[in-house]
Amino acid sequence: MTGLILRRLAQAPLILLVIYTVTFLLAWALPGSAVIRDEGRAPPPEVLAAMEARYNLDNPVAFYFGYLRGVVTRFDFGPSLRYPDWTVNEILSGALPVSITLGLAAIVIALFIGSAAGVAGALRPGSALDAFTLTLALVGVSLPTFVIGAALLLVFPVWLGWGRVGAWQDASDALLPAFALSLPFAAYIARLTRMGMIEALDSDYVRTARAKGLPERTVILRHALPNAFLPTLSYLGPAAAAAMTGSFVVEKVFNIPGVGQHFVNGVLNKDLFLIMGVVLVYATILIAMNLVVDVLYRWVDPRIA
Repeated sequence: MTGLILRRLAQAPLILLVIYTVTFLLAWALPGSAVIRDEGRAPPPEVLAAMEARYNLDNPVAFYFGYLRGVVTRFDFGPSLRYPDWTVNEILSGALPVSITLGLAAIVIALFIGSAAGVAGALRPGSALDAFTLTLALVGVSLPTFVIGAALLLVFPVWLGWGRVGAWQDASDALLPAFALSLPFAAYIARLTRMGMIEALDSDYVRTARAKGLPERTVILRHALPNAFLPTLSYLGPAAAAAMTGSFVVEKVFNIPGVGQHFVNGVLNKDLFLIMGVVLVYATILIAMNLVVDVLYRWVDPRIA
């Protein structure tokens, strides 16, 4: 286990460097200028040249190595060109906890719904209940999150008067956006759990447990489900990272002050500092979540090397 953690930690800097390089090349290739405001009025040429020289926007090599040095030595993601009164560190410190909270809440909801639906369908394969759960999983995978979010806003806050629109003040405000974000993940978890449970229930160790006279609940929860859950567990790492980093659309629909809106604005305005900072932080979260899942995977099944 220790060797696994050390290997993953040793690989992380190289992975982050590759991500940083690719992101830099793509962000630098974006059209437009970061120092020209939304209204399109460019400053005088000498002022524009001075601003670009100040931030190394006229020299890609200097920007690449200068920004990398600031991140590595001072954990400084630089100033935001989109929000001149804020640094990228300040933007992330305020918005990142919101996105992480929303993403983790969505994964918890997805895990609860998906696991329950998968187990229910696997216990009676081919039944009406199984067909119903598979249909719901297909709908959850197919519907875009902005459609789900808009429908939830229309039904609950508007028609029923439950909840608030565009608010983020307490835990209740996170319920609807987290549910909207969770459905695609819940659908995939349901399918993985169902397939794993069907295979586990047909295995020799489950038949042996039943032959010993163990209660069916014990057979399912203590013998079948832990092994059936392994494919779902391997999916939770990238799923959790995707939920925390891929909530841009949900944040926009529900007007949530997360990182997503800042990142979109950064891309539209070619705010290189903001783009690079968000991508590096999100990449670090993804690597960390995959490491946690690898550790849990080997803890659940020690046979895995």
